[in-house]
Amino acid sequence: MDHIVEAKGLTRKFGDLNAVDHVDFTIPPGAVLGLIGPNGAGKTTLLRALLGLTEYRGELNVLGNSPRTQRSRLMEEVCFIADTAVLPRWMRVEQLLDYASGIHPRFDRSIALSYLKDTDVRLNGRIKNLSKGMMVQVHLALVMAIDARLLILDEPTLGLDILFRKRFFEQLISDYFDQERTIIISTHQVDEVQHILTDVMFLNRGKKILQRSMLEIEEQFVQLNAVGDSAAKAQGIPHLGSQSILGGKAVIYEGIERESLAPLGELRTPSVADLFVAMMGGDK
Repeated sequence: MDHIVEAKGLTRKFGDLNAVDHVDFTIPPGAVLGLIGPNGAGKTTLLRALLGLTEYRGELNVLGNSPRTQRSRLMEEVCFIADTAVLPRWMRVEQLLDYASGIHPRFDRSIALSYLKDTDVRLNGRIKNLSKGMMVQVHLALVMAIDARLLILDEPTLGLDILFRKRFFEQLISDYFDQERTIIISTHQVDEVQHILTDVMFLNRGKKILQRSMLEIEEQFVQLNAVGDSAAKAQGIPHLGSQSILGGKAVIYEGIERESLAPLGELRTPSVADLFVAMMGGDK
């Protein structure tokens, strides 16, 4: 399969609002895609379309299936973690594992148990009594125990402290991800996931602003940190955006020879967060 996800003209309207506005994109196998955008950009609506949880117009193929007409078959190979873990609060953790074993053909209870043994989650504890961090750990254990080809994460660590967030993504990559699996991560904590991403896609007001691999970002974009008189010269060169730094400006360019900028200051590859801000029109 050339692509895990193929979308053409993907559109979802709510009244007069285009939550997703004629978006074209593909996602290759083995990618870890960061879906980045401000609140209201259409990220969650797009993910819900991939999962067959909302109506849409346009063409959409996920793992060779139509989310609109083949959702049951699709969900055998897709896992999803939302910003608020939706788990049956009345169940005990061990009952939840038993339930997952009974309904999902690709669930391996032993893998879930192996993950949970290194946490503070107790098997006889009820879901409703777990902290938010523990709830996310249970949800991750369920996901890691399913042999799925696509994992979709919509703000999975929202509300967790930095230690939980760091551990979550470390375990996701070290214990779950391989080149046969594909992960889509929608998050506002861009800096915390940049090191695990292979690709990024920017959305704003329902439209795709950018989709690049991390290698392409390194090749096509450059950030110049210029101070003093050089800062004014740097901003006189056509650029995407800039922001203030101590004594000068950090200016981001696309498609410019680095050698021409080198005399003006320090060059580096912009972070995904800084590139996003620049493309949204930040501090021109």
